[in-house]
Amino acid sequence: MASALRVEGLRKSYGTVEAVRDVSFAVEEGEIFALLGPNGAGKTTTLEILEGFRGRDAGRVEVLGGDPGDGGRALRERIGLVLQDIAVEPYLTVRETVARNAGYYPAPRDVDEVLALVGLDGHEKRKVRTLSGGQKRRLDLALGVIGDPRLLFLDEPTTGFDPNARRSAWQNIRDLRDAGTTILLTTHYMDEAQALAERVAVISAGRIVAEGTPETIGGRDTARARIRFALPPDAGEVPVAGEMPDAGEVPLPVAAVRTGDGLFTVDTLEPTETLHRLTDWALRRGMTLDRLTVDRPSLEDVYLSLTSDDMIESSR
Repeated sequence: MASALRVEGLRKSYGTVEAVRDVSFAVEEGEIFALLGPNGAGKTTTLEILEGFRGRDAGRVEVLGGDPGDGGRALRERIGLVLQDIAVEPYLTVRETVARNAGYYPAPRDVDEVLALVGLDGHEKRKVRTLSGGQKRRLDLALGVIGDPRLLFLDEPTTGFDPNARRSAWQNIRDLRDAGTTILLTTHYMDEAQALAERVAVISAGRIVAEGTPETIGGRDTARARIRFALPPDAGEVPVAGEMPDAGEVPLPVAAVRTGDGLFTVDTLEPTETLHRLTDWALRRGMTLDRLTVDRPSLEDVYLSLTSDDMIESSR
């Protein structure tokens, strides 16, 4: 696939502070790519360079086949931006706001179509100042897509949304992707990245520290599974494998760790076999393994592990 965006060896410093250090990644045409990182990791500087708002010290950047630093109006007309803070006239109506922005582009999308896409149909005549936080964010999205961009930068697109509105916005974003728009997403919601992105890159301390699909990044697909469960109160003190049981006691068939919340935890590379041994042991004794769960490290677990040093540094 062709790349809609390519970054190679990107560097940017502010005085003695090296904010971006040899960053490289590519976003393919027609995909949703998530760039994740804590505040102060270099994510915003990277985005501003890609959007053409900030110069770079070194490296190669190509956006839709051009350099965003000197792409001019022709390149900007093919790019959409949904930033965290977009200044709009509060006394214009929703429709007036979107229609005005449509006039900046040579071939904009239909205003009513875009308002329906972002869930603002029925609110066309409302003044911007009367909108809720979530509705204003929907308006930001409408302004980002009215120009029918080939590449859309989405910066924290669902901040302030309730759960239902977030799911609706996610579907809007997928619809844009399915219609051929390439999307570079930033978000602090790991479930959002998991739900939307085909690929993810994590930036920490100015460097890309991991890249891959949400399912495989950081070795998620090969990590140990974690089985957690509780025993019924009448089970008493059950020894775990490797402990010396008292007379008549039958220990758990696997090595488990007792945690402070009353659960047993088992980490294993063979979750199917381990779970079979556990459930067979419980059924033979007429026990129920309460609160039983089986999972691998979540995307959030991997993200926190990859960025822990950077977050500690930025909190000082």
